[in-house]
Order: sequence, then structure tokens, then C-alpha cells
Amino acid sequence: MSDKPLDLADLQALDFGKGDGLLPAIVQHADTGRVLTLGYMNRDAVHATLTRGKVVFFSRSKGRLWEKGETSGNHIAVERVAADCDRDALLVLGYPAGPTCHTGASTCFSDVEAPAAQLGFLVTLQRIVAERLNKPRDGSYTASLVKQGSSRVAQKVGEEALEVALAATGPADELLSEAADLVFHLIVLLKARGLTLADVTRTLEVRHEMRDGVHRSRRRTEFTRVDGQ
Repeated sequence: MSDKPLDLADLQALDFGKGDGLLPAIVQHADTGRVLTLGYMNRDAVHATLTRGKVVFFSRSKGRLWEKGETSGNHIAVERVAADCDRDALLVLGYPAGPTCHTGASTCFSDVEAPAAQLGFLVTLQRIVAERLNKPRDGSYTASLVKQGSSRVAQKVGEEALEVALAATGPADELLSEAADLVFHLIVLLKARGLTLADVTRTLEVRHEMRDGVHRSRRRTEFTRVDGQ
């Protein structure tokens, strides 16, 4: 996939010839990466998707353009469209307004869900927290907590961490509930300090790379010593 988002100027570069004028288009949730559905787009459908900001397929059964959700109202707002390396397939990142599948499921591939996609909800939660702070609602717990200052948010994180420790030896559902509270408040604290989960992830990656580098260095030193004997 190209790093450059697709725009109208790129339409001529797409290879519609391989699929008799149609390109397969995989639609993923922009936050979680969860695969929502697969459809096909002709040139007009790609143009409509880019200009409307909503996913538009070419319906092979109807023989016309079909905007996802035109009947149900469950549109998919487009965040980004990209072509693959051969320019004959598309990846669409978007935000669904409701269930994606006609069965009422959130995805057409509801029976196959990678664990990483579930973890991706943390990014969605982070975005929701940001929205609560940018546009506070009456009675918003998140907004009222942050308004009390970072120290108060930090105190809540400490309280929730203690609750997790106390629940560690109890029933699993209690531990999960307390862990969820802790993660939520940690996200709020990070946001209050202008940080994100991505920053935490990068810190963990750097630590891993440094430790892995130390281990490799030690192995080379040990090998050199043994080889020299």
C-alpha cells in the first residue's frame, strides 16, 4: 500500500483493466484496523467515494453505484483511501455509522476477528476521550475529572491500580472490570499531559530494541571468547 492517500488526480493511474473495470476494495475501521467489508469499485465509484467522503461501491447485482448505507443509514465515513503496489486493489479506512453487515453484525467477517483488532478499540476510546475534552458535554465525567487537574487524574490512576491489585486474587470478571477502569483513567491521564498510547508503545519498543541489542552484544562476546579458546 502506498503511503500517499489516493486523490482524484490518481484515478488515471489505477489499473481497472485486470478486473474488467472493477477494483476490489477492502474496508477497514480507521481506528481498530478491523476488516469491515469487501466490495468492488469502478472508476465512478472511486470518484464518488473520494468526493462524497463516504464508501460507494459498484453493485454487481444492481448494475449501478451503491452507497453503503443508502437504505439502512449505516454509512461508512471515509478517512483515507490507498492503492496497493500494483494499483489494482484499494484499501479504504473509515468510520462506520452503524453495523456494516446486512445481518446486523458490525462486520461482514464477524466470525473471524484478530485479537489485535480488539486491542484497536483502545485507539477509539482515546479518540472519544479527546472529543470529551475538546467539546465538553454537560455531566461528562471525563471533562469534569480533567478540569480538576492532572494531579487529581493521577490520584484516580493510583486508586484504580490499587483496586486492580486487590481484585487480582478474586473472580476474573472483577479483575477485568477493575483493569478496564485503570486503563481508561490511564488514557485520560496521558491525554491530560498531551501524550497518547502511541507514545507509550514507542517507549516500550525502544526498551525492547535496547535490551535486544544488549543480548545480541553479549552473545557475540560469549561466542568470541569460546571461539578464541
